[in-house]
Formats: sequence, structure tokens, C-alpha cells
Amino acid sequence: MPAPYTYPRPLDVRPALGHVNLMVDTFIANANVDDLRSITRSLLATGPPSFVADFTNTARSRLRQTNAKAVPSPYSLFIRQTHNSPAAPTQQLHDTLLRARSLYGAGMGFASLGVLASIVRASIGLRWEDNGVIADILAVIDADIGQAIQSSKEEIEGGRVSDISSAREIVNDLRGAVSESLADTKSWGGEFPFDRASWSIQYWKI
Repeated sequence: MPAPYTYPRPLDVRPALGHVNLMVDTFIANANVDDLRSITRSLLATGPPSFVADFTNTARSRLRQTNAKAVPSPYSLFIRQTHNSPAAPTQQLHDTLLRARSLYGAGMGFASLGVLASIVRASIGLRWEDNGVIADILAVIDADIGQAIQSSKEEIEGGRVSDISSAREIVNDLRGAVSESLADTKSWGGEFPFDRASWSIQYWKI
């Protein structure tokens, strides 16, 4: 009697987990930043919505591994003014802003607010001309705070805030830093640089 026919088992269509293909990894290691940015944007724009979610989840995981909550030293962000030279931003400030933008861009708004609050405090005591370099960079920081607040609100709406008490502390710390900056700016008659940030956090309740 012939043996009963058995149907072939369906192929396992689950994605295999492993290392990046050697040639692809070689390309990633040697491509310039502009090419990688263009390729990433193209993949995110043409891929399914789940791909964007996977990308941001992976980005957040990477940022957590690289000490996302580290606060910069306030003495490393600005060169203080002297009798002979005006205040100026340092390379450390630019690097810190890049980190803050990476954080809020990946959906880690509250972590970025902690970094930005430190920058605001570091600016207290500076003096600047209305159209000078410091005025320009502080205006940019003001806009960054607005973006970080929006990212934080989306973080709450997405259910990614596990410790709401810590989130409130971060917001209160930023609110305090902005208030201190306002008082300091008034003391020497300067133009307050964080006007939009002040309005954004004044009525924000979490």
C-alpha cells in the first residue's frame, strides 16, 4: 500500500535576523553623511507607515544607549564676554543643539527639554547686541524649545511617558530657567530671547 501523500510545509516567510550584508555594511561605513541622509529620507518616504515607526523606535533605542539624558556643563557652551570681546557660542553648544534636535526629532521630547533647559541657564549672565551672533543663536534655541515641547506632547499622546512625575519636573525646570533668563535680561535692558518658549510653557499643564 503506497504511503499517504504529505503536503509540503509552507515556507517560513518571517524575516531572518542577522547582520547587515557585508557589502551594504561597507557602503554604510564609507558613504558620506549627505548620501546617507538622502537614502534614509527616500526609504522613509516610500516605505509603509510601519517602517517609519520601526525607524523611530530603533533611533530612540540607540539614543538611550548613548546617554541621552546627559546634561552639558554650562561653562562649555558659551564664551563669556569680556571688556575686549563679546560673548560667543562654542562648538560644544552647536554639538549639544544637534543632540537635542536628534532627541526631539526621534520622539524623545522630554529628554531634549532637559538639555535645552541647561542651555537656557548657561545663557544667563550673557550680554549681546540685538543683531549679533548671540542674539541669533538664542532665537534659534527659542524655536528648538517650541519643537521639543511639541515632541513632548506627542510623546505623552503616544503613551511613551512611563514616569509622569519626572516629566513634570523637567517642564518645571525649563519653566524656571526661562523665568530666570527673563529676570536677568530685564536687569540690563536686553531683549528677552525666549519669548515663544515662555508662552508655550506658561499654559502647558501635564
